[in-house]
Amino acid sequence: MTSSSAETDAWSRTSAPGATEADVDWQAWRAYFEATALLQDRLDRTLKESAELHLADYNLLLLLSEAPEGRLRMGELARLMVFSPSRVTYQVRTLEQRGLVERCAAATDRRGAEAVITDAGRHLFRRAAAVHSRQVQALFLDRLDDGEAETLLRVFSRLGRSLEGREPDSLNC
Repeated sequence: MTSSSAETDAWSRTSAPGATEADVDWQAWRAYFEATALLQDRLDRTLKESAELHLADYNLLLLLSEAPEGRLRMGELARLMVFSPSRVTYQVRTLEQRGLVERCAAATDRRGAEAVITDAGRHLFRRAAAVHSRQVQALFLDRLDDGEAETLLRVFSRLGRSLEGREPDSLNC
């Protein structure tokens, strides 16, 4: 990236004035971090207003709606959501109180527990998904230039594999 391009295209709510090209890596990090926080906040607020769901609720219902028979073991749900087991238990309990999911003994191993999406959960998820899909399209996908979606997919797939430990990590953090 050229210096003039970095100066005119760089965005961050908190970046220091007069940042130079040498700062491009950190400018990229800050722009990513701040823009995703703004995007998640906007998506969360809209879901709350339109369907009385938080973004985490939506994600949990999405995972259950995509799962075979609409059910996942609690540990698998926590892993997929990148939540601690106690946090996913709390999340499921909250949605269970609203009649959107049920928690029951695992079908294959009665010692384990599963979350199961209810008919009411499926109905609310479909309604929320229509709103969420339109908003993701408008706020994110429509703002990408040709080829940028493929670049983002490549970058974040590589990052995700690395963070999951599926690729060598030089820092081993």
